[in-house]
Amino acid sequence: MLSLIFGLLPTLTAIRLHQPKPKARWDTWLTLNGGLVTLLIGIPLKNGALILTGGTLVFIAATLLAMQLNKLRGTTPTPAPTGRIFYIAGLSYLLLGIIVGTGLWLGWGPVLRIAIPIEVHIHANNWGFMSLVFAGLLIDLYPGFAKRPLAWPRSLKPIFGMMTLGALLLVLGPWVKSSWFSVPGIVLHLSATGWLLLNVIVPLKGERGAWGPGLWHLLTSYVWIIAPVLVAPLILLKVPGFPGAGIEQNAPQALIYGWVLQFGFALIPYLFTRFLLPNEPARLGGNWFSLITAHAGGVFLWASIFVKDYQAALHGTAYALWAVSMIPVVIDLWRIARAGWARLESQSAATLADDGSAAD
Repeated sequence: MLSLIFGLLPTLTAIRLHQPKPKARWDTWLTLNGGLVTLLIGIPLKNGALILTGGTLVFIAATLLAMQLNKLRGTTPTPAPTGRIFYIAGLSYLLLGIIVGTGLWLGWGPVLRIAIPIEVHIHANNWGFMSLVFAGLLIDLYPGFAKRPLAWPRSLKPIFGMMTLGALLLVLGPWVKSSWFSVPGIVLHLSATGWLLLNVIVPLKGERGAWGPGLWHLLTSYVWIIAPVLVAPLILLKVPGFPGAGIEQNAPQALIYGWVLQFGFALIPYLFTRFLLPNEPARLGGNWFSLITAHAGGVFLWASIFVKDYQAALHGTAYALWAVSMIPVVIDLWRIARAGWARLESQSAATLADDGSAAD
């Protein structure tokens, strides 16, 4: 997913700003993938040198991408922000997440005076990087799949400010171990997210044809952001008998597989169609089976937190449901890829034939 985001953001930004398609940046691609491979080797081995090297390479790749996005500026002022400012802010949080995440393995927590390093790392990546980048993707892609503008384009600047500040407070909360930062951060971030989703929903009210499984994937995926927030007060108050430790351990998994996975189910097939089959109408991905099974996986994972006697069975069922939910999406991507490859082959054959005719 990270590689897809890195490859996608410059192209989307250029399209929205009416700029030429940017050239592939091999320095960004090599440092990102080199860093990810190094981390995949270093983390299981708990090798500090490899982890530091991998984290540094990913940090460099994120910096290069942010610099590239910063250089992409429109020649004419736009009436509302594009996703570009959300991408740059999200990458800033990714840089912070990389520093803290690398430090988890190298013991930087006390040096940086971080009270709960793992939470700071998760919050920087989820509430900062992923939330802001996903918001930017919604802003940039919505006119394409919905065939209309967002409800209130001028609301995007305050949404950006609220979401960015909310993410900062959510990072500072576990950094200094204070709910005085975390609680206002949650309120700001969720308010901004709700406002953005209303921008998506309101123009489609009454359009029954627009409410397919893809749109439901996109919108209902945010339920899994709200779920941990609803139980957060009970964790903070340390209610007796409430499985706070279990929620802190498992909620990030429900967040990733409930939110990030479903967001990808909707947008990845749409993007594949746009770039591989530009002459065909693109639609959001997923179907009713993937929608039901993806959400059922989240329900079973949350149930495993509270039903200790059947925890392993419920946990396994959750991952099985998430696995089968991918099947229709993978089949759809394979179909699009095959059709796209056939289109490229026919274009190449036509070009060769034209060159042969010209030579005769």
